[in-house]
Amino acid sequence: ISDGPLHNYCPLFKANDQITTQYDMSAVEKIGLLKMDFLGLRTLTVIDKACRLIQSRRSVDVGIDEILLDNQATYELLGRGEAIGVFQLESSGMRDLLKKMQPTRFGDLVALLALYRPGPLGSGMVDDFIRRMHDSTLIKYDHPALEPILKETYGIILYQEQVMQIVSTLAGFSMARADSLRRAIGKKIPEIMDREKKTFIEGAQKGRVDARVAERIWNLIEYFSGYGFNKSHSTAYAFISYQTAYLKANFPNEFMAALLTSEKDNTDKLVQYIEECKRIKMPVLPPSVGESQSEFSCVGDTIRFGLSAVKNVGLSAVESILEARKTKGRFKSLPDFAERVDLRLCNRKVIESLIKCGAFDELRYKRAQLMAIVDRTLTLSSKVQQDRNRGQLSLMDQMNPETDGGLGVIDVPSLDEWPENELLAHERELLGFYVSAHPLAKYEKLIRSFATARCSELSGLKDQSDIAIAGIVTTSKEVTTKKGERMAFVSLEDLDGKIEVIVFPELFKSSNALIEKDRIIFIRGKVSAREDTPKVIAESIVQLDALSKLPPKVISIDLRTAGLEVNTLQKLKEILTHHPGEVPVHLHFQDSTGRRTIMQSGAGYSVVSNPSLFEDLEGLLGSEAVRVSY
Repeated sequence: ISDGPLHNYCPLFKANDQITTQYDMSAVEKIGLLKMDFLGLRTLTVIDKACRLIQSRRSVDVGIDEILLDNQATYELLGRGEAIGVFQLESSGMRDLLKKMQPTRFGDLVALLALYRPGPLGSGMVDDFIRRMHDSTLIKYDHPALEPILKETYGIILYQEQVMQIVSTLAGFSMARADSLRRAIGKKIPEIMDREKKTFIEGAQKGRVDARVAERIWNLIEYFSGYGFNKSHSTAYAFISYQTAYLKANFPNEFMAALLTSEKDNTDKLVQYIEECKRIKMPVLPPSVGESQSEFSCVGDTIRFGLSAVKNVGLSAVESILEARKTKGRFKSLPDFAERVDLRLCNRKVIESLIKCGAFDELRYKRAQLMAIVDRTLTLSSKVQQDRNRGQLSLMDQMNPETDGGLGVIDVPSLDEWPENELLAHERELLGFYVSAHPLAKYEKLIRSFATARCSELSGLKDQSDIAIAGIVTTSKEVTTKKGERMAFVSLEDLDGKIEVIVFPELFKSSNALIEKDRIIFIRGKVSAREDTPKVIAESIVQLDALSKLPPKVISIDLRTAGLEVNTLQKLKEILTHHPGEVPVHLHFQDSTGRRTIMQSGAGYSVVSNPSLFEDLEGLLGSEAVRVSY
């Protein structure tokens, strides 16, 4: 940005309609031009859609940019770690920190976004922050002038702006010089740091700050500012985090509908958010030609799947369906539907896709029956539409508008419904996941006990990490190696995502019968994270339900060290002693780098494996923290 034509200041080049400076960003700054970054966020669209839904359903103008920052329901939701779908806060690590932090004010969210980075997590800064947050006696200031600057962060230098305030207040730095120091700290330029240290101590002494205190404060600046974050950036992001949390806490149906719409083409995210809807007792209903809108919509306390999210159903077809419904109301039968929509847009493929995914279930015919009459329905309805276009109206239609137009009655054959696995397979093909039921639903507790990770969590694991994962085989592709041996690439799906599993020849020989389509299996192996999309290298494969017959060998409890409080360990100790038994307990402590330290709790804390124990453990630590090995 300049005060005149850019070509007066630097050379430009043009590619299509894009004009770009030939100087890089550093040179552009040096010649005095203003450089700005503009970031587009999908979340802003989600917020806008949610507010429009709230307005249309409840006649409430949320005024999202003016909401108060003290909404109790919002902080309670965040304190419970229920942040799936909340901007920047939905990762498992963030949700774990939210539960430990228990935020009660907006500044806590600003700090959390600045803290959740490898530097602060690895340095112990996060633990120190949370301890001071909950125990004010731990907060100390090396000089009274620091209190108004560091009070909001409990005495810890967290933001780059705080460094600027400190050197300006204590040593008389101009804000321009303070900003230069901030840059030098961020880029770790030692010669500038050494020079500014001397200037800071001298300036502080002139302001009657003891030299030793000034030296100590400078050391703090050097130490903490290495992890310093731009407060204005963190604040802007935290405000969007708060807005999304506010909408989820106070208008959950509208927020989740908007969120699902925004991710309708991302199957993994869609599955994750639908699982979240189930968790908060908000059913997501399958598509319906009589009730669905183009996008996900709210119907009472439920969410209805959007028609535009069905594969093979384009936007023009959806618009034709909605227009027909708006004109004459809900559809009474498949022939009624076929006569009223534009068959050039709602062709055979569209209609068959809608039948297979359950969008016509409200007509109270089986999907197999409806598929059986598609041919005759399309033949007759095409003729009716042609006659109508030529101005030939059906006399019977004019006399009795309740009939199915000029089609008369089409006999629906008496047929059995497709087998459940076929029904579910069609749903998954057209919607990206299972809606009526999930083949893994009855194994959910078993999977939670055995698996160390879910498909959606693979991207957060390091290369060659050990993993145990369960799911249903959706595809299996066999290949022959150069040595003439057979191996397979298996697509495995669990309740919230899918992954590729590589089965090498040696394991393939003993397990090829288990990796057939629709098999439900349990795999132990290692994560291969060398490519953009992580995979699993299988080391053993067994039928999942076979595991339930085995006695438990050990119960593993995952504990993240960041912000872990002593009283949490004390409560854990009480739970273990309350359920004495023979099964040993292992504690897996995980630091910010992902490194695990495993400790045996000792014979005095062995337990009996029963539902009551798991209920207590999950109540304290969450369902993701407890696993059983057999």
